[in-house]
Amino acid sequence: MSHTPQSILKDIFGYKEFRQYQREVIDSVLQKKDTLVVMPTGGGKSICYQIPAMIFPGLTVVISPLISLMKDQVNQLNQVGIPAVVLNSSIPNREYAKNMQQVEKGTAKLLYVAPETLLLPRTQKLLQHVNLDCITVDEAHCISEWGHDFRPEYRQIAEVRQHFPQAACIALTATATPRVQSDIKNSLNFPAGNEYIASFDRKNLLLQVVDKINAMQQTLDFLKKHQGEAGIIYCFSRNQVDDTAAILQDRGFSALPYHAGMDASDRTDTQEKFIRDDVDIIVATVAFGMGINKSNVRFVVHYDLPKNIESYYQEIGRAGRDDLPAECLLFLGFGDIRKIRFFFKEKSEKERQIAEAQLQALLRYAEFDGCRRKPLLKYFGQEYSKSDCGMCDNCCSDQKDLQDLTIQAQKFLSCVIRTGEIFGANYIADVLRGSKNRRILNFRHNRLSTYDIGGELTKKQWGLLSNQLVRQGFLLRSEEVNGGLRLAEKALHLLRGEEKFQAEMVEDNQAPRTSIREVDISNYDRELFDELRKYRKRLAEQANLPPYVIFSDKSLVDMASCYPQSEEAFLMIHGVGEEKNKRYSQGFRQIIQRYCKSKGIEEKSTGHRRLTAQRRHKKPLKYMVTGEAFNEGKSIDQLAAQDNIQTQTVISHLVRYVREGNTLRHHNFRKDYPELDNMNESIAKAFEKHGDLRLGPVFAELKGSISYELLNVFLLQQIVDAQESA
Repeated sequence: MSHTPQSILKDIFGYKEFRQYQREVIDSVLQKKDTLVVMPTGGGKSICYQIPAMIFPGLTVVISPLISLMKDQVNQLNQVGIPAVVLNSSIPNREYAKNMQQVEKGTAKLLYVAPETLLLPRTQKLLQHVNLDCITVDEAHCISEWGHDFRPEYRQIAEVRQHFPQAACIALTATATPRVQSDIKNSLNFPAGNEYIASFDRKNLLLQVVDKINAMQQTLDFLKKHQGEAGIIYCFSRNQVDDTAAILQDRGFSALPYHAGMDASDRTDTQEKFIRDDVDIIVATVAFGMGINKSNVRFVVHYDLPKNIESYYQEIGRAGRDDLPAECLLFLGFGDIRKIRFFFKEKSEKERQIAEAQLQALLRYAEFDGCRRKPLLKYFGQEYSKSDCGMCDNCCSDQKDLQDLTIQAQKFLSCVIRTGEIFGANYIADVLRGSKNRRILNFRHNRLSTYDIGGELTKKQWGLLSNQLVRQGFLLRSEEVNGGLRLAEKALHLLRGEEKFQAEMVEDNQAPRTSIREVDISNYDRELFDELRKYRKRLAEQANLPPYVIFSDKSLVDMASCYPQSEEAFLMIHGVGEEKNKRYSQGFRQIIQRYCKSKGIEEKSTGHRRLTAQRRHKKPLKYMVTGEAFNEGKSIDQLAAQDNIQTQTVISHLVRYVREGNTLRHHNFRKDYPELDNMNESIAKAFEKHGDLRLGPVFAELKGSISYELLNVFLLQQIVDAQESA
């Protein structure tokens, strides 16, 4: 068997290269140095101790609070030929005794235990009689009371360490702020330094926050784009889980509920169905997911607001573990804040302060109007240097339908002032719409000048507008007054007419926006992928394993892109090592050979991607349809009328069409927008200063005096003129 980290990585795990810091961590552990590792979910933490475990002559103990994940990891290790066992309360007595014997005899290289199991006298006695080379503390944030999942028994690990001074210790977590990182090191008595903090950026996750208008309808619209894909929907309460799962089942979706109020056997059955691809969607409370290592989760929806950023980050981290794109959708409803704060009352004063600080950090993230990766990474102590990630709603926000709502914003702000800056958005909306409810009459707010002046918007639309006023920094939410709104200094400029307010608005009968772009996994042969997926499912059922333990979706995508028909080519596929090649190569290659013969397809080198007929015949993107229709001679007004959209949406579609490298027929857009003649110079200077990738900075530079629509028209004319001259 190979004995170098690089050869183990390729021959056993089937990976071509190490990810960020993996090699450095492995070298540190092999030198018996205590090491702290912070890597994002799906970032490859397990490799950091599994490879040293294969090189050390003795045993590596892995301490984890996640019983189901232990079983899953042991299955995966056994599949690649690594002897690993587990000891915890979930396994039968006979299996428990057998696993202890393997540890005693030295045939097991890795032992997975729960912290409670580690502290048992018989476990301590067992470990005293073996050569223990490494102690691995997984989910190490559980050791810190500043972490989101503090577990007191984790504090006792440091005492256990003292009995094994010859063993290296490695602590790993995906969710640790600088404060939690320091707490982990202090608790485990780590020396200063020797820590590896990888980037918290999960580049393949599309991050989105949308206003919670009609959450069920928004969820149904979102799921239509993910038919047949695996995903998790997180809800705040058990009742919401049950209701949501029932509605999805009625609408024909493959969905099951999961929460702590269910029988343990039902929860286990639900979890097994999900990891074995027998059900697509799990609707769950936060009780679900900690032990899930399913690699092909394509979306995570937060139906309700999570309690803190750590929970949010950990939960979205369950999507896209195979490095393929996945969507993360968070509904922002301010009624959820009251629910969360209600439970703060049960905490001590110190715990309340911690919980409130964590909640405020989450709200700052949700209401941030720039690249979402900036506040997310900053919370974990990292800076995001790019101005545009291209994978969050705000960085794609130029495609929103923005309107000039300055007058409505002034009405709302004036009403906030006149009612004393202590009420929430719903109350302000009621005053503006002339409601005669008892509360308004008791406060005599029906006598205010702002009473009944806002009939042009519905209550829901006023709520939408207030959320955007908060996000753009005109309003602040009071922490002392539950949900109360007060003016920021910036609002005075808007009230005086020195600034304009552009925002997104939807009609009551208009489908709420749930996704700002389509996510395409890759250019791969979907038909072949489906055949390979069915074969993988049959193998998994025969072996009583989750399908992703056989091969991840990323491996199947690689096969459906490169068509490996020889053993040499199959070994180049992601995740194919020597053991898996021996076990599975022949069956998968036979399917690929048969498919390629019927289609006349040749084997391709790894990394080459074929544009399949399925992708070509995929439902065309809206901006492509708009661009092609414009090239056929239709005007902007005609396109807006036929699709029932605004002209500014047509313009933004045309901008995206040409940005993607398509040629647009030459047209003098200035004729359609003569007001541009007096603005050309100032717009050109703003674009020269900020570039043309995002309109937001240009709009701000011009102090909102020129609409997004006109900025897009200017940009479109520049590109079309350049195409013509080329």
